[in-house]
Amino acid sequence: MGGILHLVEDRPTPRSVYNWRIYTLGVIASCGSNMIGYTSAFIGTTITLSSFMKEFGLDQMTSAQQDLISENVVSLFVAGAFFGAIFTYGLAHWIGRKYCLTLASATFILGSGLTCGANSNTGIGILYAGRVLTGLGTGIASNTVPIYLAELAPPAIRGRLVGLYELGWQVGGMVGFWINYGVEQTLPEDHEQWLIPFAVQIIPAGLLFVGSLWMRESPRWLFLHDKRNQAMKNLCWIRQLEASDMYITEEVAAIDQAHEHQKSTVGLGFWQPFKSLAARPYLMWRLFLGCMLFFWQNGSGINAINYYSPTIFKSIGVQSNTRNILTGVFGVVKAVMTIVWLLFLVDQLGRRKLLLIGGITGSVCMWVIGAYIYVVDPTHNPSDHLNGGGIAAIFFFYLWTAVYTPTWNGTPWVINSEFFEPSFRSLAQAFTTASNWLFNFLVSRFTEQMFEAMGYGVYFFFASLSFLAFFFAFFLIPETSGIPLEKVDRLFMIKPVWRANKKLKAELQAEEEQFRFDVKENTVHQENMNRDEEST
Repeated sequence: MGGILHLVEDRPTPRSVYNWRIYTLGVIASCGSNMIGYTSAFIGTTITLSSFMKEFGLDQMTSAQQDLISENVVSLFVAGAFFGAIFTYGLAHWIGRKYCLTLASATFILGSGLTCGANSNTGIGILYAGRVLTGLGTGIASNTVPIYLAELAPPAIRGRLVGLYELGWQVGGMVGFWINYGVEQTLPEDHEQWLIPFAVQIIPAGLLFVGSLWMRESPRWLFLHDKRNQAMKNLCWIRQLEASDMYITEEVAAIDQAHEHQKSTVGLGFWQPFKSLAARPYLMWRLFLGCMLFFWQNGSGINAINYYSPTIFKSIGVQSNTRNILTGVFGVVKAVMTIVWLLFLVDQLGRRKLLLIGGITGSVCMWVIGAYIYVVDPTHNPSDHLNGGGIAAIFFFYLWTAVYTPTWNGTPWVINSEFFEPSFRSLAQAFTTASNWLFNFLVSRFTEQMFEAMGYGVYFFFASLSFLAFFFAFFLIPETSGIPLEKVDRLFMIKPVWRANKKLKAELQAEEEQFRFDVKENTVHQENMNRDEEST
């Protein structure tokens, strides 16, 4: 297995294709996921700060009322993200990927500003409104960033480039987890203490807004909308190659072939993909698979931990004065393992193997944690320190984090960015991203009640879903790494699923060799004809 410099190419590729521009565009786009990760992570601990609770009178409410307010703050953001993801299909169709990112960052900044304006005088309503707007911006960004990166990337680094989306998410999350610890330890319990975490979320959104003004529109989107001149300019600029280069010729030929296929089978226009989707059951099945990847992802329990980490550590028996530290360590482990996934796993080990490993290992860890809570019952048998069993439970929690992060955390985003042909990519991305936020909403809305009603059973619930996710991935999800986006349709025609990638790569290599042979023969033939004409 190779490392960061190891590339598995679908065809001979000039070194200039892997240039600074492609990675810079990826880093700028990943600011969109950075703002998502931060705002998803900081909120769970910020709303438990004494200064926040005093500001909005939560300290005078019952436990049930506090849970309701907390869930509203979290779930309204997720609900906004759901609708943002749905609306993005229309936005991306009419204004393109680049300006969707500009709009997403602008909406997010507006929502962040509103949350910063909330206080005891205005009430919590303005904070709710701000959370909805930040959610809308998040939904647009979460839909657009993966598909934009997938359309830009050469196949050999597509997983790595789309993986920058996940890396940005985890870096933002790590900052979000630790900033609460910082303000809690260093600032007095006043208005500014809880306001700072809300204000920081403007930074990555502002970077995305400024960067989006420099970014180039996706060449594939431009080709699809008959803007060939601009598409060629952008493609050559991104690849750092001349329009006459063989690599550009082959890439444009593949894009044109895919678009011709779309015209003849699906048609162009806003509503055509809907009509064609209804008439093509195999695509509906693939869309179902893409949505279910996010069902299993959320079923692992990750977003319950992201949003309500203090509740998670409390259930294990961790004292309140160390919960924020352990939450911060949780963020660090996720960020580090995302880097490992990005550099050494997603393109080298492949998407499918990661899902299989994550399903089984994650299930075992959750069973162990749930068993410890069942036996010890820390909530009803509190202690001022963790015993050996408690330390083991913490170990398995971090082991779960270390395994889950490079498997089910980011891999479904990469797979869904690759699953669909160009004619359905925008529509499919809207549905699959919206499904993620729908399942996310259910988790964020009912986690507190689940822990109240089920106790240790919540961990067994997550463990069972992770176990079932293994079989889902094994029997239904093919390996997509190294397959050109325009050829993914053929991947699903090959059975069994677990051998499809290898068989298709062999077919594509044979076709590539034949294509190059034909080009060479035509060149020789043309040169002979030219010489004959000159001699006569």
